[in-house]
Amino acid sequence: VQLVESGGGLVQAGGSLRLSCAPSERTFTINPMGWYRQAPGKQRELVAAVISDGVTTYGESVKGRFTMSRDNAKNTMYLQMNSLKLEDTAVYYCNAYNLTYGKPYWGKGTLVTVSS
Repeated sequence: VQLVESGGGLVQAGGSLRLSCAPSERTFTINPMGWYRQAPGKQRELVAAVISDGVTTYGESVKGRFTMSRDNAKNTMYLQMNSLKLEDTAVYYCNAYNLTYGKPYWGKGTLVTVSS
């Protein structure tokens, strides 16, 4: 089983994208933990993370512009990204936990490129 991100692509600065993350097997229930990103030549950084039930923390650079959410019926997590900036260009990774197997899983990433 793997997590599969989608929704990345090329967008102009100021635009929006919504990333999705779902397991490759629909019966594999995910508990969203967060989104991370890695820009070329930089370390992976936090974008958004669930710190407790109903409470999400965001990286300083994305606060007020990005929103993490989930749809339990679809077993999918999302990252809504608005007012995109050039510096948001990165590969975005989702991270989720599975209670049955008792461990976290990572997606392989989806590339977001913001152009001027």
